[in-house]
Amino acid sequence: MRNYLIEDLPHYFEEYKKSIKNPKKFWDKIADQNFVWYQRWSKVVKYDMNEAKIAWFKGAKLNITKNCLDRHLSVRGEKTAIIWEPNDPKEEAQHISYNELYTRVNKTANVLRDMGIEKGDRVCIYLPMIPELAVAMLACAKLGAVHSVIFAGFSASAVSSRVNDCGAKMVITSDGSYRGSKVLDLKSIVDEALEKSPSVKKVLVVKRTKNEIKMKDGRDFWMEDLYEKASPDFVTVIMDAEDPLFILYTSGSTGKPKGMLHTCAGYMVYTAYTFKNVFNYKENDIYWCTADIGWITGHSYILYGPLLNGATTVIFEGVPTYPEPDRFWEVIEKHKVTQFYTAPTAIRSLAKESSEWVDKHDLSTLKVIGSVGEPINDEAWHWFNDHVGKKRCPIVDTWWQTETGGIMISPLPFVTPTKPTYATLPLPGIQPVLMDDKRNEIMGNQVTGNLCIRFPWPGNRKNHLGRPSTL
Repeated sequence: MRNYLIEDLPHYFEEYKKSIKNPKKFWDKIADQNFVWYQRWSKVVKYDMNEAKIAWFKGAKLNITKNCLDRHLSVRGEKTAIIWEPNDPKEEAQHISYNELYTRVNKTANVLRDMGIEKGDRVCIYLPMIPELAVAMLACAKLGAVHSVIFAGFSASAVSSRVNDCGAKMVITSDGSYRGSKVLDLKSIVDEALEKSPSVKKVLVVKRTKNEIKMKDGRDFWMEDLYEKASPDFVTVIMDAEDPLFILYTSGSTGKPKGMLHTCAGYMVYTAYTFKNVFNYKENDIYWCTADIGWITGHSYILYGPLLNGATTVIFEGVPTYPEPDRFWEVIEKHKVTQFYTAPTAIRSLAKESSEWVDKHDLSTLKVIGSVGEPINDEAWHWFNDHVGKKRCPIVDTWWQTETGGIMISPLPFVTPTKPTYATLPLPGIQPVLMDDKRNEIMGNQVTGNLCIRFPWPGNRKNHLGRPSTL
């Protein structure tokens, strides 16, 4: 891999200028020098802005897991890929190497194939934040199945609507989940959801809480039993650039949840590039995003972005206030976290607690802190900067959404001058414009309008019915 990390402000302006002047050449170079392909593309991007039809790296052949796992084995096979920090701090954390993750993914892909899952099939994943969630997603990708992760806090009706909408053939769930002091019964929620979901033929159940659950003969199987018998060898399925990778549903806060489909090649290139630059990732860093993998932030910046860069990523099962309000800071100290990415909601909640909860922990390993999910208010920004970053860690206030696949506007740490509550400058390749309600571009400073993007970027995708996403 070449180093595509932007080092300083002149370098940013140089890269940004190149990406705007000739975006095809810019992304062609990034894709060519930093990823493994079975077959190179015939066209970098093909688009029709009137019809909103966009295709990236047309003709290319790849598999994202070859770039997340296989290519790292010879140089960092024993490096920790995932640190799993459980809900209860008394339970031992897991350090999963790239070699071990590779084997787990292969065995799980064999389980899925033996259960009848083929390339193109939809698999819904309704799991807590445990290693099996990441493994299941990567196993689907390796097999060519389309994963659709459902946030494990959703109700049976929410699960059913998503399962039915994507036509899932399988659901992967667990006997339960821990959330702070609570134990949740996920399996009964799935059972209720599937009463109205005839497309599902198999349910795989991961053991986590040892809840007493009901298993339906012929449909439900314990993952552990199948996994133990599975082969550790699996031949990776070759995917087309525009083959679907995953479907992820928006929260539904502005109407019916919308299923966004991201495809293999463009999402891979954009997620990897933005992760490395927004978080200033270096080889021995320990990166932690506190989001749930059930959201796009977790897909792009807990799993795919970090692993594509050979990083060590933390997966946290718990909540920030259990068993005490210093759990975040305890985890940072424990694992020597270097990048910490969280939400303004969590920051505001923790800021209400005494600063002693933060000050009692050594946060000296931190070099970058970040905000995602909503605009961060001034008070929260300053508290985050003063108490967590100790006024030495740049804050990356990131703007993006499910439809964009990756971060669009953000400061680059140690590169972009920051200003409280401002997302600052667009990333290379992103051409933001303000439009009025009649789709006319608005010029000048201090104006209001609709934020739009003038030219396609690799992370942009359609919804699962093939209609283009809208910003």
